[in-house]
Amino acid sequence: MSDSRPFFSIIIPAHNEEGSLAETLGAIAAAFAARSADDYEMLVVNDNSTDSTESVARGWAARNPRVRWVNNPPPHGFGYAVRCGLNHFRGDAACIVMADLSDDPGDIYEYYRRMHAGAECVFGSRFIRGAQVVDYPRFKLAVNRLANWFIKILFGIPHNDITNAFKCYRRDVLEGLKPYLSAHFNLTVELPLKAIIRGYTYETVPIAWRNRKAGVSKLQMHEMGSRYLFIVLYALLEKWLSKGDYRR
Repeated sequence: MSDSRPFFSIIIPAHNEEGSLAETLGAIAAAFAARSADDYEMLVVNDNSTDSTESVARGWAARNPRVRWVNNPPPHGFGYAVRCGLNHFRGDAACIVMADLSDDPGDIYEYYRRMHAGAECVFGSRFIRGAQVVDYPRFKLAVNRLANWFIKILFGIPHNDITNAFKCYRRDVLEGLKPYLSAHFNLTVELPLKAIIRGYTYETVPIAWRNRKAGVSKLQMHEMGSRYLFIVLYALLEKWLSKGDYRR
């Protein structure tokens, strides 16, 4: 990568992901190299890891000029880590990718391709024709489908996988979504709902999702219910009271 600003930034929040991060970075780099795409960066946000996650990120950054890393200062949490990445990315578009390789690198490239073609936002769905889901825990899957059905009906939108973090936004869209409120995984709902309410366009693509091979999921469902509900109700209030002010 040259000294010029990359077009596409892949933001990877990572908390204790020593068992997955190197494989994730390698798979993404291989997918983009196979398609001769080099105007991108991978930005690892180390979120208070107590294992060797930071060392893995530092080592990759030393060997690969397309990899950068930053430490997320306190307070910590998934939402804060993503917000840290959104404060440090250099590209014209930013894609949020999990560090556990649950998001398919080929799908990341498809986001990149569509952003190059002019999309404002790209939202993947694991639950439409052409998508693939592997080894999703049954209880989490049931809760996921119920939550997404609730959001879809409440906001009258066709997209059926709002809660998935794996989405992509142009820089000007992200500026238009500020201020960010969520500190945890509910940021994955805040960003797309605000984008829709504020009149930005999005494309939906089928994606593949695979459960992590190493490490432990950081999403604690019993802790997140009220936080998800808060941000959904906040977005709904904005939709009702804005009276079309965001219409473009």
